[in-house]
Amino acid sequence: MLKESWSLVEEHQDKVAGYFYARMFLSHPDLRDLFPVHMDLQRTRLLNAIVTAVQTMEDPERFDDYLRALGRDHRKFHVVPEHYEVVGGALIEAMRAFAGEQWGVEYDQAWADAYAVIAARMLAGADADQNPPYWYGEVLTHERRSPDIAVFTVLPLQPLEYRAGQYLSIEATRYQPRLWRTYSPANAPRRDNTLEFHVRALGAGWVSSALVRKLRVGDMIKLAAPMGSMTLDRRSTRDAVFVAGGTGLAPVKSLLEELTRYNRTRWVHVFFGARTREDLYDLADLNRLAARYPWLSVVTACSDDPTFPGERGAIADVVARYGPWNEHDFFVSGSGGMVKATLKTLAELQVPSVRVKYDSFGD
Repeated sequence: MLKESWSLVEEHQDKVAGYFYARMFLSHPDLRDLFPVHMDLQRTRLLNAIVTAVQTMEDPERFDDYLRALGRDHRKFHVVPEHYEVVGGALIEAMRAFAGEQWGVEYDQAWADAYAVIAARMLAGADADQNPPYWYGEVLTHERRSPDIAVFTVLPLQPLEYRAGQYLSIEATRYQPRLWRTYSPANAPRRDNTLEFHVRALGAGWVSSALVRKLRVGDMIKLAAPMGSMTLDRRSTRDAVFVAGGTGLAPVKSLLEELTRYNRTRWVHVFFGARTREDLYDLADLNRLAARYPWLSVVTACSDDPTFPGERGAIADVVARYGPWNEHDFFVSGSGGMVKATLKTLAELQVPSVRVKYDSFGD
């Protein structure tokens, strides 16, 4: 019934989203302060997230950990239990308004029931979290590696625990308040608690542009709870392959740093791809790691640089030239398009999906 009823309004998604936010803000004007000033990116994000979650309720246990983590993450928005009820009501009302006469009371009930399960698990996750809703961090260093790539370090004012390979949300408080985007630290947890981030300014991306072009040493930013499962399994004895596109190198470097602390038996292959050699912004440090640790090898590739002396072509195609890989653990990180192409290639190479972990990033 959930999927059937959504088909009644799917072609009117933009209007449903507009009605959805209008109902929320008219009935509870105070909610407007929880959202960014610029709503163009936000407009369909919340609605689409809810719809996607509700439509995957055939196996709710599978999503339990994810929903609990999502509830913890939403503490950064100052969300309280009463807000969940408002959002659920606005969601159903918006769909009812555009579905026409075919919408029935049974659809109301189906969406209410599914949304209630999601809300309950998110609230449980939020209630169980003893951490602050977010951490303040001071920018210690900021270096432009290219016109649109920056590497900077941050010191959280309170200890922030995370695992190598995870990501967390950042708000550039001074420049884009109430806009959060996810980025992976490029280092494993360290004794000095510092975090390094690699960010590319993506077109007109509000947050990425601010972090690359405006952020200064001494600025304060907000950091939300870590999420993600692209982490190492120390019990695995299989060799590993890391595939990184652009600033997707950040979580790969984090995982490599963790491996340097204990690995003695696993061969590790890193494939680092970019459009041009200038976009291989951290290659020198990657090569230093490979020179220091004999179990690590690095292959670089450029997809749009005919004079590049290394491999050429999309990084997914480069990976396919090596191998075989069906006995390896894979970690893939980069843009949505790069990750999708790599996953397709790995499936064609018959790499079992249970051995592939991945994260994709965009603004």
